Amino acid sequence: MGIYSLVPPLVVVILGIITRRAFEPLLAGCLVGFLMISPSGFPGNFVEAMTKTLQQEDMVWVILVCGLYGSLIHLIIQSGSVMAFGDYLLRYVKNRRSSLLVSWLMGVIIFIDDYMSALATGVTMRKITDTYQVSREMLAFMVSATAAPVCLLIPMSTWSIYCGSLLESNQVVEKGQAFQGFVQTIPFMFYPWAITTLALLVGLGYFPVIGRLKAAEAAAKNGTVAMTSGEAAGEQASHGKSGPIHFLLPLGVLIAATLLLNKDALKGVLVGVSFTYMYYWIAGVMRFEAVSEGVFDGFKTMIVALAILTMSYILKRVGDEMGLTPYVIDCVKPVLSKNLLPMIVFLALSFISYTTASSWGLYAVALPIVVPLAQAVGANVWLSIAAVFSSGAFGSQASFFSDVTVLTSSSTECSNVQLSFAQFPYSLMAAGIAAMLFLGCGFFY
Repeated sequence: MGIYSLVPPLVVVILGIITRRAFEPLLAGCLVGFLMISPSGFPGNFVEAMTKTLQQEDMVWVILVCGLYGSLIHLIIQSGSVMAFGDYLLRYVKNRRSSLLVSWLMGVIIFIDDYMSALATGVTMRKITDTYQVSREMLAFMVSATAAPVCLLIPMSTWSIYCGSLLESNQVVEKGQAFQGFVQTIPFMFYPWAITTLALLVGLGYFPVIGRLKAAEAAAKNGTVAMTSGEAAGEQASHGKSGPIHFLLPLGVLIAATLLLNKDALKGVLVGVSFTYMYYWIAGVMRFEAVSEGVFDGFKTMIVALAILTMSYILKRVGDEMGLTPYVIDCVKPVLSKNLLPMIVFLALSFISYTTASSWGLYAVALPIVVPLAQAVGANVWLSIAAVFSSGAFGSQASFFSDVTVLTSSSTECSNVQLSFAQFPYSLMAAGIAAMLFLGCGFFY
């Protein structure tokens, strides 16, 4: 369909900017695409594509993995073990600097999911950092910088599972090789590496505090910081019988099971959920009914993410049927340098991710275009894929209306607008560092 194949992804991007949502623009792009492909066959062709997508073996695998991860995350938070772990950490926090270091470390430790990291770290550390007159903006920056970015640096998170499934669906790796494929992108995740390192240096005092963050820190040291006023999203009033071991052991079992069972995320999380279910019940951490309900409640928390994923698969079908990838390659190949491609991909998609607060949806639209484009111009494919993934991390961490920013604001009791303005200079610095690294590696590789 030539230039008309650009219409569905443009609909997604434009509606994403307007609505600041992910699922609805993806759905609209799919509907528009199938209407253009066959007006007489619409909406039957859309229903058929959705049915075939949900019947795919890899789609069923992703639904089970993400849903069970949601169950495990929900159980860990609801058990109160995260709060107990925070209380345990408090005995090692002696000053302002160590409170920020522990906040950063906790964000790294809770690498399973960015939502869990944002909620658990903020809720756990807020009272501790208040004690040492740390501004809410500074705490929120530590939380935000270690949420989505860390999920892209450790290959056993909901982000890595999703990204790995996209590598399989775009035939970058063979079926069953999603884990190994994702691992190859980790060294090139320049934005996640840059922002997590920068946050650590700021927290330790090795990098200057500037802009709105400096003003917030000055106000906190003068005693004008708002003290903890109540429960934030996901906070438990009491952690009861929970202890640090009830937080660490389920994570340890999950990681060990995943590694021992041929790095199969589904088998690993199934073992992790089963162990946590029995462990919490037998140890008396949660009542039997609460544990059972928690498994289903946690699974439901992943419905939105799974809906986005389903629409992204369908949108790829639309692009394939309309010949989107061949058209883009034919247009861009004569003028695009293979050396510049990774940097251009990172900068362009970072702008889109920031303005739309989209990451997973953006990946679904961009990867089917970037991968064949990189292959066609002779650019390093893994470097180009990492540029796509890094751009989503930028949007998730920097955008003032992204889901992680909103959750971070809730858990730290800091306005999302205040957080966005306070951390934006550091986000731009990290993005600049990442862009230069993508440029340099584009020539080196």
